[in-house]
Amino acid sequence: MEFSLRDFAKTDFETLWRIDQQCFAPGISYSQPELAAYIRLLGSFTLVAENPDSRDVLGFLVATATRHSGHIITIDVLPEARCLGVGSRLLSTAEDRLRAAQCSKARLETAVNNHAALRFYKRHSYFVVKTIPRYYADGVDAIVLEKHLFSPPADK
Repeated sequence: MEFSLRDFAKTDFETLWRIDQQCFAPGISYSQPELAAYIRLLGSFTLVAENPDSRDVLGFLVATATRHSGHIITIDVLPEARCLGVGSRLLSTAEDRLRAAQCSKARLETAVNNHAALRFYKRHSYFVVKTIPRYYADGVDAIVLEKHLFSPPADK
């Protein structure tokens, strides 16, 4: 499947929120006000992956760049678009933007029981920093992962 990346447009919001609801369980998925707030944060950017022919959105990523550090807030890819490189391309493009903003590292959180995400981030050279107990609204712990953006890539 072909796809392209572009920046978020206001008209994307409802679609992105619906994708987030589909990708994450209640207690982990964002409410509309939460997602809107993250998209509007100072220093944030939102990338959208779409099918160029149908204009269907396949996934998205929200990140922020602050003083020397980036934060991947969420990366959401529809189940039918997983394993097609959508998530990897969203993540690598976000990392490029963070490097351009002089961020030396990127951080993110994922639920301890999200094994697919943990494998995905490990493949992309993220390493575990710590665990945060009861991070999510449903009481699930989070694992904080980090990647040094100016280090040479680790062997996979």
